[in-house]
Amino acid sequence: MPTFDKEYFNLGYLDALSYKDTFVHRLDPGIKVIATFLFVLTVVSFPKYELSGLLPFFFFPVLFVSSGDIPAKFILKKILLVSPFALFVGIFNPFLDRDIMYSFYGINISAGWISFLSIFIKYVLTISAALLLIATTSFPGVCYGLQKLGLPEIFVSQLLFLYRYIFVLAEETMKIVRARDMRSFGRTGKGLKTFINLISVLFIRTVEKSERIYRAMLSRGFDGKIRSAKKYSISGVDIIFILTTLALLYLFRKYDIAWQLGNLAKKII
Repeated sequence: MPTFDKEYFNLGYLDALSYKDTFVHRLDPGIKVIATFLFVLTVVSFPKYELSGLLPFFFFPVLFVSSGDIPAKFILKKILLVSPFALFVGIFNPFLDRDIMYSFYGINISAGWISFLSIFIKYVLTISAALLLIATTSFPGVCYGLQKLGLPEIFVSQLLFLYRYIFVLAEETMKIVRARDMRSFGRTGKGLKTFINLISVLFIRTVEKSERIYRAMLSRGFDGKIRSAKKYSISGVDIIFILTTLALLYLFRKYDIAWQLGNLAKKII
């Protein structure tokens, strides 16, 4: 299968994972959005030189992956795909902050390297939380949860349309790429001039198709509200889940669990 086709079908794989029927999938979307937001907020609240305090937070993505039957390899690939952005943000820290913080078997570790690792750990935790939220809820489900939480309907609708437009754009791109390959046998038609022409055609096609989709939605009674075929209601399980999440986040933020376990292990040994 061509590479572009493969990437196109991978684009909607997160949503496909959301159709599973597990404990995590059955939780109310609004509850999961709140839990994810609090998780991200707690993770980014740590100081820039914190490492051990962040380690217990890996409990949450591991729990979601295991209980939600989500392929860990797929999530790791997505995290690695955009990891250069996080690396670029922190890669200059070792050169700008050279104060020695630790000495490990004669190897001096500067504060810049500590802050760099802290940035990368925070990146992995927050991105994995966002990916797992979509994988267990679906993007429309997330939008539905945001709407239930009181966000303006126009904002939620635009967010959902933006997400759907990505698939419209990708579908039209796939058609154009296939047509070009069939006419050139995959060898010619790859110059800058051809690329610019393809972008122009792609823009016109996607705009026309989006207008047709919008007219079709209006003819079916679309009034700006997002409705879900699946009925959600906050149950006792949802309340227990959010309360447990709050308790663990508070515990992990207030106490350095990893450091205390390390000291306990040293005493035992």
